[in-house]
Amino acid sequence: MKPEFENIPLIKNVAEQQFEITVEGHKAFIVYKEQPNVISLIHTEVEPELEGKGAATAVIEKTLAYIEDNNYKLIPLCPLVFAYIKRHPEWKRIVDDSFHGFKFL
Repeated sequence: MKPEFENIPLIKNVAEQQFEITVEGHKAFIVYKEQPNVISLIHTEVEPELEGKGAATAVIEKTLAYIEDNNYKLIPLCPLVFAYIKRHPEWKRIVDDSFHGFKFL
């Protein structure tokens, strides 16, 4: 994660069912669905003002850390999150056993 994102807090917006960071008034977020002990990440999006600046990577990294720190398991349905975990396989440690997507690579 780029240093400029390190001190930006991750917000779990339960009403909108998304994890969010806000940078200079603009949001990067991941839509999620929560079940007991499991969080599915559905879609990652950044506002146009943040595109290409590393905000998507920052919100993904912060969200994965949240999932791990709170003892959830992950189902990475979002293609961007899936691709991030392919590039950083150490995060497979939090992927739920029911998710078999990485076995076909």
